Amino acid sequence: MSETNPKTMTIRRPGNAVRSPEGISNAPFWVEMLLDNQVDGENTAMRATLDPGTVTHWHTHPRGQLLYVLSGIGLVQRKDEPAEEVRTGDAIWFAPDELHRHGAAPDSPFSYLSVQGSENGHFVDWFDSEEPQP
Repeated sequence: MSETNPKTMTIRRPGNAVRSPEGISNAPFWVEMLLDNQVDGENTAMRATLDPGTVTHWHTHPRGQLLYVLSGIGLVQRKDEPAEEVRTGDAIWFAPDELHRHGAAPDSPFSYLSVQGSENGHFVDWFDSEEPQP
């Protein structure tokens, strides 16, 4: 991670995707960091592409998270609520520290843009399992 976001116009071209870390989803997916920093209050942003049926584990973001669906059909879910289908063009907001997960529908790939702020040097807290924690 860099210390801060760029201070001038920066263009990030597609093609720098890496596989997601182990332990954050039921299958690996492609992630491209667009803004990557550790400075409190600044945003991180990424583009993610998931194969059908790939779902993240439960997690939270200390400053919330905005998902913007780029393509495909996805599912988003808050703790203790049913999953909801989302499609291209939908924007989803998860409040700060709201336990949630998201992923591709069983029969469709899913691609989204994710924006979340940093706080205390991080932007996400993952849970160890696919099941929601108390």
